[in-house]
Amino acid sequence: MMVMLRLAVGLMGNAASFLLYAAPIWTFARVIRKKSTEEFSSVPYILSLLNCLMYTWYGLPVVSHEWENFPMITINGLGILLELSFIIIFIWFASRKQKLTAGIMTTAVIIIFSITALISTYKLHDHHKRKELVGSVGLIASVAMYGSPLVVMKKVIQTKSVEYMPFSLSFFSFLASALWMAYGLLGRDLIIAAPNLVGFPLGALQLVLYCKYRNRVMEEPKPAKEWDVEKVDQKISKQVQIAVVTTDENINAKTSQMINS
Repeated sequence: MMVMLRLAVGLMGNAASFLLYAAPIWTFARVIRKKSTEEFSSVPYILSLLNCLMYTWYGLPVVSHEWENFPMITINGLGILLELSFIIIFIWFASRKQKLTAGIMTTAVIIIFSITALISTYKLHDHHKRKELVGSVGLIASVAMYGSPLVVMKKVIQTKSVEYMPFSLSFFSFLASALWMAYGLLGRDLIIAAPNLVGFPLGALQLVLYCKYRNRVMEEPKPAKEWDVEKVDQKISKQVQIAVVTTDENINAKTSQMINS
């Protein structure tokens, strides 16, 4: 019974994670349409890539016992393809500085994953130690992934606008972390449950912020009104005229003094 319940929760977690990983499709449709990444950040997608790589590896029989964590393989494998697509699109339309930052971070993620996979395969020879190593790196990656929206949340509070924090991303982050937390606890696997103990409250906080600021738009600096410009021009012209008259009076006075002397 417990096995069937855990499998059912895993399948629901798969569905929620698919919607979470697919949520940025609308964001990147906007990026492609505007041919600009605007103020979006590549950090959440790069950290999501690391998370998907680590947990796909964690679910494979090389690390886990046979196919006990098969649901993790399917969804995180799909997540790898989606996150790579988003990162490529971001780099294509980003500024030079953003391209460099995203490129360096993506390379670092691939190096971290490769080193972890090689050590777990050739240096560790039992599933328990492999799960400890891969799970520990995956734990850090998951906490970083769930923590990455903190930068966006700070911007939301500053601008009082949720323009750069889509509702779908916040909602499915909350839902997926809740389901995977339950999946890990049911299987008594703290490696899976622990990062979602962080993701669950952060997802809830994003939803609270969204509900608070959803009807507000980002404030833009107001353009100068035409009558203000005209008023300034008139003031400057008046000051110039006064200065010219004063200069003429001074010249005339000096000329008179010279003649009299």
